[in-house]
Amino acid sequence: MNIALLGYGKMGQIIERFATERGHEIVLKVGIENLNDFTVENLKQADVAIDFSAPDAAVSNIYKCFEAKVPVVVGTTGWYGELQKIKNDCEDSNNTLLYGSNFSIGVNIFFHLNQVLAKLMNNYPAYDVQVEEIHHTQKLDAPSGTAMTIAEGIIEQIDSKKEWINELEGTPISDKLKNDQLLIESLRIENVPGTHTV
Repeated sequence: MNIALLGYGKMGQIIERFATERGHEIVLKVGIENLNDFTVENLKQADVAIDFSAPDAAVSNIYKCFEAKVPVVVGTTGWYGELQKIKNDCEDSNNTLLYGSNFSIGVNIFFHLNQVLAKLMNNYPAYDVQVEEIHHTQKLDAPSGTAMTIAEGIIEQIDSKKEWINELEGTPISDKLKNDQLLIESLRIENVPGTHTV
């Protein structure tokens, strides 16, 4: 399979390694240093594009893939405010889009277990819940897409929770938290992997 990598940071390089080990060819790598190579013509060489770019680039990358008629897999988060419009445009233009806040099998099992536990905890209103996510300092968005998916799963199951609210380190809001709000606390620490706690 011919693959275009949109975003050539840590994840892009890991994807390249795994893809080439499995016999796939990377026909286009787009990073900050070679944005001029990211053309519709170059993109058409690919059977699929994989986007792990940045929140501010993901939407335009998706639309360029639509223009090239190249299916796109998006692991970038932080752009979901545009999701419904992109879904509609994808369907209207007969394109293909697969997106996720986290593609790890283990994390997706965690998403499921989180919802099961939240459903059980709905019967115990004396207890409260919050989400904490810790990532390396290079992580551009907060909260992480994984943390948002966790929070949305809790909100679906716990009647008293209606929305999530994010607290970045150094900007405390937990003292202003309403009972129907679910706190997501985001911490950025040098050289740590992504960790999520409920």
